[in-house]
Amino acid sequence: MEGLDALTRSLARRTPEQLAALLTRHAEPLARRPAPTELRGLASTLWSYETLHQLVVHLDHPRLTVLATAARLSQERAGQAAPGPAAPAPGADYQSLMAHRLSFAHLATEPVPAQDVLAALDATSPGPTRTAAEDALHALCDEGLAAPGEDGTIVVPPRAPQLLAAHDLGPFLAHAPRPVPDDTAVPDDTAAPEERAATVPPTSPHDESRAAVATLAATVERLLASLATQPAALRKSGGLAVREIKRLAKAAGADEPHTRLLLDLALAAGLIALTRTPSGITALPTGAYDDWLTRPPGARLAPVLAAWSDLWDIPTHTPFGETPTALVRGHDRHAPALRHALLAALATVPLGAGTPLPALPLSEPPQRETDHRTPWTDLLRAADWYRPLAVTRLPMAEERAAHTLHEAAYLGLAAHGTLTPLGRALLTDPQSLDELLAALLPPLLEQAHFQADLTAVVPGRPSAALTGLLASAADRESEGHAVTWRFTPHSVRRALDSGHTAATLVEDLTRASATDTLPQPLGYLIQDAARAHGRMRVLPAACCIRSDDEALLKELAAHRALRALGLREIAPTVLVSGRPPAATLDALRAAGYAPALESDAGTTTVERLPAHRATAPAPNRNPQAPLTLAHRLLGLPTQARQTEGDRQPATAGDT
Repeated sequence: MEGLDALTRSLARRTPEQLAALLTRHAEPLARRPAPTELRGLASTLWSYETLHQLVVHLDHPRLTVLATAARLSQERAGQAAPGPAAPAPGADYQSLMAHRLSFAHLATEPVPAQDVLAALDATSPGPTRTAAEDALHALCDEGLAAPGEDGTIVVPPRAPQLLAAHDLGPFLAHAPRPVPDDTAVPDDTAAPEERAATVPPTSPHDESRAAVATLAATVERLLASLATQPAALRKSGGLAVREIKRLAKAAGADEPHTRLLLDLALAAGLIALTRTPSGITALPTGAYDDWLTRPPGARLAPVLAAWSDLWDIPTHTPFGETPTALVRGHDRHAPALRHALLAALATVPLGAGTPLPALPLSEPPQRETDHRTPWTDLLRAADWYRPLAVTRLPMAEERAAHTLHEAAYLGLAAHGTLTPLGRALLTDPQSLDELLAALLPPLLEQAHFQADLTAVVPGRPSAALTGLLASAADRESEGHAVTWRFTPHSVRRALDSGHTAATLVEDLTRASATDTLPQPLGYLIQDAARAHGRMRVLPAACCIRSDDEALLKELAAHRALRALGLREIAPTVLVSGRPPAATLDALRAAGYAPALESDAGTTTVERLPAHRATAPAPNRNPQAPLTLAHRLLGLPTQARQTEGDRQPATAGDT
C-alpha cells in the first residue's frame, strides 16, 4: 500500500484550488464511483483499474510513454525485490496459470528514481527530449497518475503495468509528427496571384463555418419542433426505429446519419429526454427546450456543439451488420479521445495545405506501410501522438476517424482539411463557444416582408415568436438564406381554428411586418376565410353539425365525399354524423369546407396543436462543488459565504 500512501501525501500537499482542478479534470471517471470522504479514498479511486483505464485513453504520447516506462521499471524492481513463484510447467491447468499471473511479483510496484525513467527514454542529455520527458512526468504527478516520493523517486499505480504492457508505443517523441507531408507546398503571401489561386481555397474556413452553423441552427430547430409536435417512439430493444429516423430526417431537412447525430447531441445537451409511457418509451423535448427557444442563435448551438466533444459514440458510424439507430447510451469510451486527437492534428495544418476528407463509405482502407505514405495516413499518424490509445490501435480505425472528421465538417468545426476558428475554440474549451457563435450567427429577425403574391419572406433566421405566428397562418415554402411562407385559404383557416379572429390575425401580422402594413390581397384572403369560418358548427355529441344556412346543410347531406360520415338531417339546421367530432372535422375540411368546433355549452372551442414535453433532466452540476469537496477532503473550513446550492452535500456526480 506504499503507492497509495505516497499519492495520499501528494494530494495532501495541494491547495484547495489545485485539488479542485484535479477533481474537475477527472470529473467523468470519478462520477462513476461514490464521492470520496477522505484523501485516501480519493487516491484509491484514482488508482483503481476502472478509473485508470479511462484516464490513460486521454494521455498524449509523452505522458503515456513516461507512464509506461516508469511502470515497467517499477515492476522489474518489485520482481527483483520479491521474486514470485516459478512459472508453471507447460500444460498446467488454468488455476495454476492464473495464480502465477496474479502473483505478487506481477502486481507489485516499487518506487523508481526519475533519472532511471529518463535514462530508459534516452532523455538524460539536456535538450528538447529531456524537457518534454520532464514536463510529461510533472504532468502525470499533477493529474494524480503518479506520485513523487520523499527521496525524489516516482510511484505509479500498481495496475499500470498490466494496463500498458500490451502496447508498443515506439521511441519517445517529444513533438507531434507533421499531419501533412514534409514536401507539401504552403501558399506564400509573396507568391503571384495565379499561384495563390491554385493553392488557396476559394472560401475561408471562417466562411465555411458560418454557412455550416447557419444550416445547423435551422436543422436543429426543425428537428426539435417535429419532436415537440409528435414524440418519437423507441424500440423495445432500445433506440429509435428506422421508420422514426426517416420521419424526423424529413422534418428536419437532413439525411439520416446527420439526424442520428443531432438527436444524440440534443439528448446529451438535455434538450431531449426519454420518458416511459403506457405505450412504451418515447423521446420528446424537455422543459429546457422552451427556454432554449428564447435564446439567441449562438446560445442555442453552444450546448449542442459542446456535447459533441464528450459524446461516447460516433453516431454517423454504423459497424457492418448493425442497424443504424439513435438515442441509445453510448459505450465507446475512446470516441472523445479520438475527436480530440483528430482536431488537435488538424489544428497544425496551415490553410492551403489540407487535403479533402476521404469519401464515405471507405472503399479501401488506407495503407499503413512506411513506403506508401498518403496525406490520410500522415494525419492519422499525427493524431496518434495526441491520443496513442484511441486512434489507430482500435478496430475499424480508419472508418471511425473518417466519420468523426465528416461530423466535424458538418458541425462547422473543420473545413479545407484544417480547423475553423470554431473548431479551435472547441478544442481549447468546449464551454466557451457563445461569443464566437454569436459573431457567426446574426441576430434573429422579428419582422417579415409581406408581399402581394401572398408570401412572407424573412431575410435571415426568424425568431421563435415570428416563426410561431407565421407557421400558424401560413405554410413554410422554402428555406435557405431567406425563409418563405405562403398564405392560403387552408393556412388562414388553420389560424382561425387555433383561436385567432380576423381582427387579431391582421393586427399580429401587421405588427410583424417590416413596413407596418399588409398587402391588400392578404387582407382580402383573411376576411374571406373569416366569413366562411364557423358558418357550421360541429357538436361533441358523436356528433352533430349545425348551421343557420339550411341550403349548406342540404349540400353536406348530399355530398358524395362525406358519405362515410353517415350524415342525417334531424332539423332544418342540424345534421347528425356517425363519426366522432375529430373525424367529422377532418372529413369536412378535406372536402373543402371550413367548420369550427363547438363545445356542449355552445361556445367555439379553440383547437391547438399538441405540445409535448418531458420532465427536465437534473440541474447542471454546481460549479463550486469541486472546490467545496476539496476543502472537505483537506480538512479545511469552507468559505463563509456560500450559496444555497454550495451548502448541499457534494455527490459523485458533482465531482
